[in-house]
Amino acid sequence: MRAMASKKPSKPSNVIARNKRASFDYQLLETFEAGIALTGWEVKSLRMGKADLADSYVLVKDGEAWLLGSHIIPLDTASTHFVTDPTRTRKLLLNKKELAKILAAISQKGQTCVCTQLYWKGHLVKARIALAQGKKSHDKRDTEKERDWCRQKQRIIRENVKQ
Repeated sequence: MRAMASKKPSKPSNVIARNKRASFDYQLLETFEAGIALTGWEVKSLRMGKADLADSYVLVKDGEAWLLGSHIIPLDTASTHFVTDPTRTRKLLLNKKELAKILAAISQKGQTCVCTQLYWKGHLVKARIALAQGKKSHDKRDTEKERDWCRQKQRIIRENVKQ
């Protein structure tokens, strides 16, 4: 009899949505964790994983941070009696020091703040936002070349281990 290989059950991921485009288009400088003010139907939709951060960014106005461009698709069953706006502006919950740091960085030329990830922390929804600086097209090519070279190295190592 062969012994069965024991596999650990996979831990469910706490990530709801990622903005992969942000790391390609921007050089991420510093990250922050922020809470989000959500309504009930939005939380239910996030539990089902119906979120998109493709064109989202952070705007600081009147000493408060706001998440713009995020898209939370309403569920058919949960949001029948609500007026739902999937792309509404959502308030980000940050402390004053973090807000001041973000505002100072955004006021510099060429820097912005983007949302890179939505995830669960316990029963709360958190957003990972990052101060970012736009990449030039040659920087994007360098990033792609580096990623391809890392893949190639892994293939070479894997082939050498098999032999």
